[in-house]
Amino acid sequence: QVQLVESGGGLVQPGGSLRLSCAASGEVFAIYVMAWYRQAPGKQREMVARITSHGTTNVADSVKGRFTISRGNAKNTVYLQMNSLKPEDTAVYSCRQVEYSGLEYWGLGTQVTVSS
Repeated sequence: QVQLVESGGGLVQPGGSLRLSCAASGEVFAIYVMAWYRQAPGKQREMVARITSHGTTNVADSVKGRFTISRGNAKNTVYLQMNSLKPEDTAVYSCRQVEYSGLEYWGLGTQVTVSS
């Protein structure tokens, strides 16, 4: 069983930065893609950024130029560097992992609050 654990969330002022981490543990097999999603109160969950096993990245238009996704030296770790944070970035950020087998896993999420 794979478990994803996110960390790095918190309260930050507008214009500030946070770095989220997601680490997978357990029987991790070939990972196809890891991604960050977020869900704000009363809104649908949206994909923020994703990175494939080949290193190809995609980020949502709403965070382009401000957020960067990357992988750690351990391929089962992914980071989300968030700069120039805005109040509208406030949400629960969750990590998702999809294996080539089609199995997918979600973390429980970490709260990010951008407020003065």
